Amino acid sequence: MTAPLIDPFHRAVSYLRVSVTDRCDFRCVYCMAENMTFLPKKELLTLEELDRMCSTFIRLGVEKLRITGGEPLVRRDIMTFFRAMKRHLDSGALKELTLTTNGSQLERFAEELYACGVRRVNISLDTIDEKKFADITRWGRLEQVMRGVDAAQAAGLRIKINAVALKGFNEDELFTLAEWCADRDMDMTWIEVMPMGDLGNEDRIGQYWSLDELRGRLAERYTLTDLAERTGGPARYVRLEETGQKIGFITPMTHNFCESCNRVRLTCTGQLFMCLGQEDMADLRGALRSSEGDSVLEAAIRAAIALKPKGHDFDYSRQKVDGQMSRHMSHTGG
Repeated sequence: MTAPLIDPFHRAVSYLRVSVTDRCDFRCVYCMAENMTFLPKKELLTLEELDRMCSTFIRLGVEKLRITGGEPLVRRDIMTFFRAMKRHLDSGALKELTLTTNGSQLERFAEELYACGVRRVNISLDTIDEKKFADITRWGRLEQVMRGVDAAQAAGLRIKINAVALKGFNEDELFTLAEWCADRDMDMTWIEVMPMGDLGNEDRIGQYWSLDELRGRLAERYTLTDLAERTGGPARYVRLEETGQKIGFITPMTHNFCESCNRVRLTCTGQLFMCLGQEDMADLRGALRSSEGDSVLEAAIRAAIALKPKGHDFDYSRQKVDGQMSRHMSHTGG
């Protein structure tokens, strides 16, 4: 039972993304419906169960743990979980503990996150225009996020800005965002919008802005140097020679990145999705709760990894949303 987690395509699974809540204090139009129905709290894994689940994955070879949501920092007492995970960093079993956040709660928690061993955070931020930010998040306040950015940098956290590329929305901020990040010594990653969840009237094809086109526009102003660096995620990086910053591109639609996939996603209810773009999942909550020991859970994890698919089926090329997932991104984890 000490063998590493290897999927059927000989990829080692060393990266676990864990959603600790489906709740969020924003309602971003590409992620959530405005009037979301959230899961009953009794269905969520407790913080103690999340600890046991993550600890089992770490024992089986997971070296990178990313905490997501929803917005992970709105979960009550979530810092209890971060403090518990620090023991795995201290032992060396876990190489990195990090999170993806909308930034709204970083002013409160940045210093404590650093004390728990977190060194990097990804902040999801698609615009730095106050009105557009209010429009796309529905409930969000840009000033609050900006205070979070300040607090995170003051605490010593390295920040990467994640922006979803949305046609007709933030195309005109391509250079503004790049220069804002460069001025603050922050890297940035652009993400193609993915067909996740039934969001009512949102036009997935109309929102889609190819990162090939985005990269071409960057190249009109900057010298782009491709980097071999990979961080364990799906992004491919370039360096803007004029600023020295890294820009990443996550391209599930135009360039499938599945051949190097080393990650799985655990939902806040204990479902393990072996692929973001497939509906297949394994219910680990049942295995976790059926035994006080971890042997049943370990066997369930190995059985799930044995079913990890080769790749996803996202496709917009035929002007319809092929490969669409019925579940919301906030449920799976960003």
